[in-house]
Amino acid sequence: MASSREYLFFVLERLSDVPNLTFRPMMGEYLLYADGVCFGGVYDNRFLCKDTPKGRAILPSAPKEAPYPGAKPMLLVESEDRALVAALVRSTVAALPKQKKR
Repeated sequence: MASSREYLFFVLERLSDVPNLTFRPMMGEYLLYADGVCFGGVYDNRFLCKDTPKGRAILPSAPKEAPYPGAKPMLLVESEDRALVAALVRSTVAALPKQKKR
């Protein structure tokens, strides 16, 4: 099932405190980037964030769900607290490797 554009905009509203936020449509879903680093996405109308130790510390009770069958589980972000979600994204992006220039 593909994600709706309406749900994407709902998630983007929650992420309004995250600077340099972009998204890319990918096979009916949406990948989310901050400062050029992919930190999560919208999959089947679920906002999922990559699971890192720092992110887990911010949302310790967040369930893990796979974005699609066979994929590595990610954190399901259900919080509507913009500051908390922005902190999660910032800590996740800081923990992920930066993309190499082509």
